[in-house]
Amino acid sequence: MSAGRASEGAGCITWWGFSPARDLLSTGPVRLEEDFNVLLVGSGDPRHILKTISGLKNQESLHMWVIEDSMEVVARQLLLLYLALMPKESMGNNEKTEVFLEVFGNSEIRSQTEETLRRAASQLTLSVTETLETATHASLNTTLLKFKERDELTRIFKLWTQPSSSSSECAAPVLMSTAWDYRVRQHLGTRYDSKKNCFNWDLTMKLHEKGCGVINKHQYAQWRERGLAFEMRAGVYQRTNPSLLSSRVFSQTGGKASYRGYWGDIVSSPYLSFGIETADKSLLRTQNGQHIKTAQDISFANVQELFQSLSSRRGCPTTSQSDAKAEEADRTSVTINDLMQLNGISVTFLPSDSLYKLPEKQKYSHFFNTIYFSASCVHQLGPTMRQIAAPDAVLVVELAKYILDLSKEQVAGFAEKVASVALEAEFEPWRDEKSDDVHAVFVPQRK
Repeated sequence: MSAGRASEGAGCITWWGFSPARDLLSTGPVRLEEDFNVLLVGSGDPRHILKTISGLKNQESLHMWVIEDSMEVVARQLLLLYLALMPKESMGNNEKTEVFLEVFGNSEIRSQTEETLRRAASQLTLSVTETLETATHASLNTTLLKFKERDELTRIFKLWTQPSSSSSECAAPVLMSTAWDYRVRQHLGTRYDSKKNCFNWDLTMKLHEKGCGVINKHQYAQWRERGLAFEMRAGVYQRTNPSLLSSRVFSQTGGKASYRGYWGDIVSSPYLSFGIETADKSLLRTQNGQHIKTAQDISFANVQELFQSLSSRRGCPTTSQSDAKAEEADRTSVTINDLMQLNGISVTFLPSDSLYKLPEKQKYSHFFNTIYFSASCVHQLGPTMRQIAAPDAVLVVELAKYILDLSKEQVAGFAEKVASVALEAEFEPWRDEKSDDVHAVFVPQRK
């Protein structure tokens, strides 16, 4: 199609979600339990995990169960959780926030960040291969995955540990700048020569119209152009971020071929997860109609606050160090066992095909207090969900508001489809003044 392929903007793999982080235990009716089980289907990143943990009271415990249809997404979630759990003795909170956002939303990263990523991948490889029945760390539990899935995770982590000059399975490495530009060209087609106007249109007429005025024009254009969303330090961002590379199969004459490249979102932006909402109203102030702070500023403040809340649940308090001293610490000694252990918190990754099998297992009968579906996984929401949902369960479904390539009619149609699918699964809308057009919230039908 000469004008480009609009449907390609969101990509075919979900590296980040199309909605802000939510405390899933406060999304819906108030519940009085102290031990919660939450199922996440296709969330794409750990934003909801971190946000939900931050909302817990001291006596409450939380078990998150995660299903993704791609081991590449599972590998990246494990990496991001690993970074989030690094103790401040190894990495100060400021630096940890910067590194996390850099890995989270940048196609290219600094050499120091690449080194941190490689060391994390090495530890995750050991965790996946050496752990058989008991998880080394409760927040990085992969023991329920199939052996072939764990083998796939090991393969992915080993790719990440290789120097960027040989980080591809092919003879020639994947150059992220080339991979990113290919996607932009495919998406815009004949509009590529006026791409800056296209970027500005998507920002002002779509994102800003949807209430994302904090997304700065310069930062958004830089991300659309290069895949660089978070540039917080005076450093050189030119090492490929291997956690954003994946394989995609294309049909060709004579068969199919797999290509490694960047196949994620190139339109909506990673700012949606942490950068467009905040309880700190000072970050939303405007002057002469312009936001003083940017989505990058808000992302930093939000993620830093989430990391501080993780530290408050740390099981074994240790002597605190200043961020400056912590940044000088030797990170080679940080193993899975050195990561923060959070009181009452566990995250377990389930096999990619397990959603249909959970209702067959007695353990999961009326088990989950909250079930979350991303927009890309709504087709998997079926009547069997009632069998694994607790009597007072809440079903939260991500809507298509921030999938920019969809028209207003398509976004509205998607919301109607979600309501219809939920009704077939015997869930009814939960109506409350807190309801929004970003997530649809349902509760089990009362019989």
